[in-house]
Amino acid sequence: MQQLYNPRYLYLNGAFVSGRGIITQGNTILDIGPCSILKDKYPSAQPCDWSSLVLIPGTVNVHNHCFQSILRGLSCDRPFLEWRDNALYKFSNRFSQKDIYNAAVFAFAEMMKYGVTTVCDFFYLHQFGKESDKMIIQAAKDVGIRLVLARTMYNWDGAPSGYVENVETAVRNTEELMQEYNSDPSRMTKILPAPHSLHAASPEMVIAGHALAKKYNCGYHIHVAEEPFEVEQVKKEHDGLTPVEFLDSLGVVDDTMTIVHGVWLKDSEIDTLGKAHAHLAYCPSSNMFLADGITDIPHMRKAGVQIGLGSDGACSNNRISIFEEMRMTSLLQKANTCDAMCLNYNDVFNMGTKDGASLLGLPAGEIKPGYLADFVGVSIDDISMQPISDSGEQLLPNIVYSMQPSAIRRVVVNGKLTVNDCNLLTITETTIVNKVRQLMKNIGA
Repeated sequence: MQQLYNPRYLYLNGAFVSGRGIITQGNTILDIGPCSILKDKYPSAQPCDWSSLVLIPGTVNVHNHCFQSILRGLSCDRPFLEWRDNALYKFSNRFSQKDIYNAAVFAFAEMMKYGVTTVCDFFYLHQFGKESDKMIIQAAKDVGIRLVLARTMYNWDGAPSGYVENVETAVRNTEELMQEYNSDPSRMTKILPAPHSLHAASPEMVIAGHALAKKYNCGYHIHVAEEPFEVEQVKKEHDGLTPVEFLDSLGVVDDTMTIVHGVWLKDSEIDTLGKAHAHLAYCPSSNMFLADGITDIPHMRKAGVQIGLGSDGACSNNRISIFEEMRMTSLLQKANTCDAMCLNYNDVFNMGTKDGASLLGLPAGEIKPGYLADFVGVSIDDISMQPISDSGEQLLPNIVYSMQPSAIRRVVVNGKLTVNDCNLLTITETTIVNKVRQLMKNIGA
């Protein structure tokens, strides 16, 4: 079925234009042009009235841990390792398969309501093997959000037992999921290997994750240098090499690599990542919440590292909005550098949309023919979007710096309306809240 959208403003090629519409066919953007011409060209297209809305690409959350949403508000304002032990480790093994599913529904529904159309979930509750992963996949399907599952490969025996697999098991389970889901023509589900980190995945596990990425021509994700303790541990165990230096010695630093966080890196490590055309999943709110430190984003960009934005888990943020991360990225980097021009609203908007989609290997995050029909409708009448001049020059600055969730009126994922008038269409908030309350009882939180 073809649909014609007629927004008040359309974000097209880096600028807002009026009088333009888009035609979608199924899950794809088919055509863009003046609305009057599109009506004549596609007479059978179903009209979708977006005349009071700004149509922008859906946001892309390149790093999240969905199960952590149920742990939000626990062990707040504590040092990293204390937070980890008293929030994550304390409760992880208490999740049933149903609990894993309901936690994911909660996380995915909340972020979709706030404009996320694609999420990369870095998932490591494997007490039920592949069935745990399939709970996440089913939750995303039921909510209606596009999912890239960064299937975590984790073999440090100091973690909860449900996280841990040996190398052979992790490779087999990850590869079987990749074979099952990565040929999905709708691209609603994609599986990537994700060796957790150098403190939770052995060198053999990291190499195995990288090998899967090379074999299947996709990326892999890994936490790198989030905390100083990780850097010191790596140096102690590997003859003084820092994290990226050691990873490079393993032969895994290349264009398949996406590091998460990258807070405590030397300038030379950033340059190595740039030369290798590696990528960064940047989570500024989480880094602030956990007092991790500040990633050097201007240097990353100068070195050529492609950057996408992530919320991280909701118990270390505690919001799940990429619009929020756009704002935090710009403001934090300005404060850190004392340079108001080190990043601008265009830069961070791109990080949260097209750059994130590119990082995940998806034709999304832009309004272009042939791209996936994932977009957001923002109300021009919402008070947080005011003022708007006739020129519309405040539109993008207001979206990045002042917009509140009340302005996000509609969300379309894969050509389907999933949020309308700020209300979820695939599941009610009452249902979600009731599931969350029961889940908290189930795990004793």
